[in-house]
Amino acid sequence: MRIVISEFMDEAAVDTLRQRFGPDAIHYDANLVDNPAALAAAVADCDAFIVRNRTQVRGALLAACGKVKVIGRLGVGLDNIDVPACEARGIRVIPATGANALAVAEYVIGTAMLLRRASYLSTAEVIAGKWPRNKLSAGRETAGAVMGLIGFGSIGQLTARLARALGMHVIAYDPALPATHTAWQDIGVQPKTLEQITTEADVISLHVPLLDATRNLFDANRIAAMKPGAVLINTSRGGIIDEAAVVAALKLGSLGGAALDVFTQEPLPATADWADCPNLVLTPHIAGVSFEANIRVSSMIAAAVIDALK
Repeated sequence: MRIVISEFMDEAAVDTLRQRFGPDAIHYDANLVDNPAALAAAVADCDAFIVRNRTQVRGALLAACGKVKVIGRLGVGLDNIDVPACEARGIRVIPATGANALAVAEYVIGTAMLLRRASYLSTAEVIAGKWPRNKLSAGRETAGAVMGLIGFGSIGQLTARLARALGMHVIAYDPALPATHTAWQDIGVQPKTLEQITTEADVISLHVPLLDATRNLFDANRIAAMKPGAVLINTSRGGIIDEAAVVAALKLGSLGGAALDVFTQEPLPATADWADCPNLVLTPHIAGVSFEANIRVSSMIAAAVIDALK
């Protein structure tokens, strides 16, 4: 039995795999993803392959997985894995569904509060002896604001619970979830159309996969249709929003703030395009990555891989 892990995994979970299959059976190198030749050679004779989001399991790399029976995904999104091709070869793909939901939901709530208040980015000015009190006195409170969720799956539902606990009114759009589903009433969320979310929400948070139907879902026209001063948060996938349109709307002042954790191209190329955008938070695809989430995700996938290889 042989298992290859090409990106970071919590050490305790790696030890669980070593204890089950033996230390020599585990090839763990968190930087293996950056060495394509070594990665292809490593997976040639492995039974299980564990990845995060950077390892692209498709094409030549998937073809190299001659003996792989299971692919464990240390996360939720599967757009870096050719799932249909895996299924055609009898390879089971296992995501860590739900394990990082709390980390993402807290990121959404935290950035929503930061961007609406618009007064937490003044440290440098205060240190320099400035006192921008008047400029920062128009920040908005969280309670009473409308949170609009695009996608109402497990992460959207947990985000809704946290938002409701802070006194927000929550509305959501999810064509895959019937209006009769108990989650709507249980959490206290109103189902709305995409157009209603766009025009009514003070904060819009995206929780949908990147598909043909969601690509550029928030383009320049939809962003322009948002409430003046509204905040846009994307923790799902790059490509769902038009990044250039976000830059333009922030600089124009029609968009009140934006938090982007995912981008069309990752890592985000060095560029001056984002410079001087007001009330902007950019993070390197870490909304679902926290100390606790890493432990939960890693232990879930280790257990799933052990079970799959019985």
